Amino acid sequence: MVPVAVGIPAVAPPEVYAGVANGLAVLVLLIEFVMLRAAMLRAQIRVYAAQSLLVSVLAVVVAIGRDVPELYVLATLSLALKVIGVPWLMLRMLRAAGTEIAGSGSLGVASEVLLAVAVAAFGFFATGRFHITSPALPTTALGLSVAVILVAFVLMIVRRDVVSQAIGFFSLENGVSLTSLVVAAGMPLILEVAFLFDLLVAVVVFGVLMKLHHQRSESLSTQHLTRLRG
Repeated sequence: MVPVAVGIPAVAPPEVYAGVANGLAVLVLLIEFVMLRAAMLRAQIRVYAAQSLLVSVLAVVVAIGRDVPELYVLATLSLALKVIGVPWLMLRMLRAAGTEIAGSGSLGVASEVLLAVAVAAFGFFATGRFHITSPALPTTALGLSVAVILVAFVLMIVRRDVVSQAIGFFSLENGVSLTSLVVAAGMPLILEVAFLFDLLVAVVVFGVLMKLHHQRSESLSTQHLTRLRG
């Protein structure tokens, strides 16, 4: 017989729900790093679609695990818009532009990854200092969602082409969606849909910017915009 220590509280095993939620959040963050390393624009768009799919799956997991039926509608809308609609539209515009290779970053690939790792670590551990708890998702997922947002900022800053910056902005919205699932999964559905509407507006704006920029410079590189500086 194994002796049991007296006075030591038993440690509850981790829930399957918490493990699945944290696992999906980790995959979302890892995909953000893949997006940062992708050299082909088509690959970036497909990776964004995969990340959006994981966010939609996480919404379904929260809906099942915490009995929030409104999230089924949100997951369906997210699947239709971010997994199918936005990637299809971006690929169509990219095909019209005839550009495949992402613009070189202001830093080397290794330096970009190291910077992203440092920023993600800072966001993850800094978030833990706030001691924010939520009944919807584990606290670890909140730190991971903040890390996704910060790495998306890095992608937008270091890349020098319109498509990569647009994908960085769209993936930042995925990080915001992940944060909203952690902090306020039960918020009214109209507010959740409003986030998706903002994304749709951003897609239209970036689409017009890509088209006009390519028509004027025959390139998607933002390096040409430096000529506008006074």
